[in-house]
Amino acid sequence: MPALINPSILSADFANLERDLRSIATADYAHVDVMDNHFVPNLTLGLPVFERLVQVSPVPVDGHLMIADPDRWAPAYAEAGAASVTFHAEAAQAPVRLARELRRLGARAGLALRPATPVEPFLDLLGEVDMILVMTVEPGFGGQSFIEGTLPKIRRVRQAVSAAGLDVHVQVDGGVSRETIERAAEAGANVFVAGSAVFGADDVPAEIAVLREMASAHRH
Repeated sequence: MPALINPSILSADFANLERDLRSIATADYAHVDVMDNHFVPNLTLGLPVFERLVQVSPVPVDGHLMIADPDRWAPAYAEAGAASVTFHAEAAQAPVRLARELRRLGARAGLALRPATPVEPFLDLLGEVDMILVMTVEPGFGGQSFIEGTLPKIRRVRQAVSAAGLDVHVQVDGGVSRETIERAAEAGANVFVAGSAVFGADDVPAEIAVLREMASAHRH
């Protein structure tokens, strides 16, 4: 699997989102965090803004729903044109049913796990999703430090995916930068969400290229 770089617009300028989306045209996806101030203690944007971002983004949109009741709300994000919709295991009542509905609507289905949420209960369901997102910070805010204790979980996810012979991506989100991306890649991640590391760079396309190269060099 190639290393995919998904810059998080949580670190972009919210008054100039279309401009900042254009700056990441060389990325693989644009990662859009939807937070509802219930599942996480932060509020970002909702469906109308998300739908417009999909329309103007130069790259496919990877929606990360940090929201309560994704069983009810997540399908609308697939209908809005997201290429990938990730919901949290901790919030979903019927994750398999929801994943199947997202796929039926044409989106890739992702299952996200907070740092302290074990992956083991979900390993038998890997065939129902297209991606597992291992959060490497507590969800809710950008600019946090990478939690090293999540690396063993990334390894376990990758080992389970490989053992099952599945084409399931392993995504990491939180504190991903030049300082951490190699360790995450070595552990088995192949999709990397980077926010401040990308949008805080002097040359955004160059930073995307560096991160992709570093991750690719340390992928198994």
